[in-house]
Amino acid sequence: MPSPTLERTATPGIYKRGGRYVAIYRDPSGQQRKVFARTIKGAKNRRAEKVADVSRGEWRNASRVRFADYATEWIASYQGRTERGVRESTLEDYRDIMEREAIPYFGRLLLTEVETSDVKAFTAKLRARGLKPASVRKTLAPIRAMFADAKEEGKIRSNPTSGVRVTAPEEIVEDGAGNEAKALSATELGAFLEAVPSWWRPFFEFLAQSGLRIGEAIEVRWKDVNFHGSDIGPVTLHVRRSFSRGRVTPPKSKHGTRKLRLSPVLSSDLRALRRETGADVEELVFPAPQGGRINAHNLLARVVKPTAVEIGLGEWVKTPRARRASSWVGCHTFRHTCASILFVEGRWNAKQVQLWLGHHSPGFTLERYVHLLPEDLPEPTCFDALGMGNKWATQTPEIDRDGSTTPEVETADLQQVLSAAFGTSGA
Repeated sequence: MPSPTLERTATPGIYKRGGRYVAIYRDPSGQQRKVFARTIKGAKNRRAEKVADVSRGEWRNASRVRFADYATEWIASYQGRTERGVRESTLEDYRDIMEREAIPYFGRLLLTEVETSDVKAFTAKLRARGLKPASVRKTLAPIRAMFADAKEEGKIRSNPTSGVRVTAPEEIVEDGAGNEAKALSATELGAFLEAVPSWWRPFFEFLAQSGLRIGEAIEVRWKDVNFHGSDIGPVTLHVRRSFSRGRVTPPKSKHGTRKLRLSPVLSSDLRALRRETGADVEELVFPAPQGGRINAHNLLARVVKPTAVEIGLGEWVKTPRARRASSWVGCHTFRHTCASILFVEGRWNAKQVQLWLGHHSPGFTLERYVHLLPEDLPEPTCFDALGMGNKWATQTPEIDRDGSTTPEVETADLQQVLSAAFGTSGA
């Protein structure tokens, strides 16, 4: 198929070819050069930039590499943009996004042709498909990083993603999966625990009381549970692994490695479960019914959603092949529920909840969960200790077998609250 011909416009030096505009200018040697833009205004601006660069002696020959080629090379060698590097799971996410979303959309363009308007059009397309703001931001993350690297390497003059902001119509706090962070009420939690198949009830009681991420909870083994050689008293749980994408990895960040002193109710439940199963220390605390690890995807589709629909928190919807349960309740909901109880019932401050949940900062914790707090919630008396080694939040670190230390978060001032809250719900 022949290439579209150049059509003159009312602006000298600006032409239209197909759905894009072409601006013509001359480099310092007098050779004719072209730059491209989606709009005539963009073409004018790009031509003005190049002419100014030539006059200032700052002109550089732009890279002729296409987006698809650079993206493929970039993802194969990307090491992260900080000293910490990049997690293998994050790199896999980036590779998937580039191959599934970015390259099909931008691939034929030269790297230097991609403009902010193109990136905005890309995000608009994602939103039109029903993606929520958090999911759109996640999709943009590797594209932003790639263009940042390209700018540092001198491949492009400016990063076209810099001026792109993805916001919701209203300020909605979302979880890592792109869903609005909602918590179950005590009544809803009790109803869920009553309705869920009996095999799964201990696992969801554990999720709601511990606040672990689903990947962390799946990988908990009996060697991570310290009964302190006693049949009574609180149990300590060491969170140090997670299971995701078929691999066992450390928790999401260094802050995710933590020790939790569990409530009396949960401590008693774990002791009873250990006696009942007689499991070895290397075995999973919560295996799947058929043995082996729990499959989080199957758990969500076959247990969580149907149970939520059963108690009135969703509905069955028809699909071309079958029907499926649709509900706002997900595996992460039980983590939100734990946070809500810690804030509202326990009157914990942001620092305490941050340590318990394994977040990287109290500010992040507040950003995620402040909307769960009732407007008339009184200010906790211990809030003045925020960030000052709150004595209610931590105690002297324990020494691990490898000689390292992990701060232990305890519930000494909250055990009665947790016991009452979950005891009422049937836990």
